[in-house]
Amino acid sequence: MYTLLSGLYKYMFQKDEYCILILGLDNAGKTTFLEQSKTRFNKNYKGMSLSKITTTVGLNIGTVDVGKARLMFWDLGGQEELQSLWDKAPRKGLPVGSWPWGGQVPVAQHPLSAPPQYYAECHGVIYVIDSTDEERLSETKRAFEKMVTSEALDGVPILVLANKQDVETCLSIPDIKTAFSDCTSKIGRRDCLTQACSALTGKGVREGIEWMVKCVVRNVHRPPRQRDIT
Repeated sequence: MYTLLSGLYKYMFQKDEYCILILGLDNAGKTTFLEQSKTRFNKNYKGMSLSKITTTVGLNIGTVDVGKARLMFWDLGGQEELQSLWDKAPRKGLPVGSWPWGGQVPVAQHPLSAPPQYYAECHGVIYVIDSTDEERLSETKRAFEKMVTSEALDGVPILVLANKQDVETCLSIPDIKTAFSDCTSKIGRRDCLTQACSALTGKGVREGIEWMVKCVVRNVHRPPRQRDIT
């Protein structure tokens, strides 16, 4: 009887947890995308005003439940001096997050029980491109290439979001695919999708998240973590 009840409890009250990195240059719209994701999938979530979102310095964290999957997002700062931290664990004393009421969270007080090895522990990557910033397209491509060739991310699905598609002068999806065409061989056989998105209006947000869930669930090389529903 205990085994039966235990199995029923796990079926009803446990979710498979997947860690998803949100990467890209600063001001690409990563945090806005995270806020839109939480708003669309968490019924009672009262998001911050999108107009008050500022550049991430360190790490923002958010969770989204999609069916029996729970996505834990790690939104990492995209400034050039912070990109070197993407594939490393946070150093002791480095500000790596934000409290809901503002301010940075020291590592010792971080909500995670231990500093993560971001690349090694993640199940998927969402790479956000500012499609209105043609001047920095080569810069974001270099950051993408460095990320996608990391052995620690081998086999991890990647969602490339061409953000700010609500702006008339933005680069189109074919424009971005052409600019990134020589990255195709480096992506390999993993799941990868380039999708139009407007984090500000929410267009493409749900579709992107649902695609990512399908990919991480079927990726047997990186099994999920199980957590009780809280």
